[in-house]
Amino acid sequence: MDKTYEPHSIEQRWYQTWESKGWFAPTSGDSGYCIMIPPPNVTGSLHMGHGFNNTVMDTLIRYQRMNGRPTLWQPGTD
Repeated sequence: MDKTYEPHSIEQRWYQTWESKGWFAPTSGDSGYCIMIPPPNVTGSLHMGHGFNNTVMDTLIRYQRMNGRPTLWQPGTD
């Protein structure tokens, strides 16, 4: 395995595959399901609530996907 990651050799191939299969194309009639969360901040220590919150969001997104809805779970970034 190479010690450095060469994104151009991998990502371009996968992006073309996704585009050719229409995975980025919206489908009409399906209402999407989206969870947007703000960027993380440094206001305290991690606690069980963080894990619980992520578990709830993961469960909701997976449930909607299993029901055939297009989903997006978008974590915030700076």
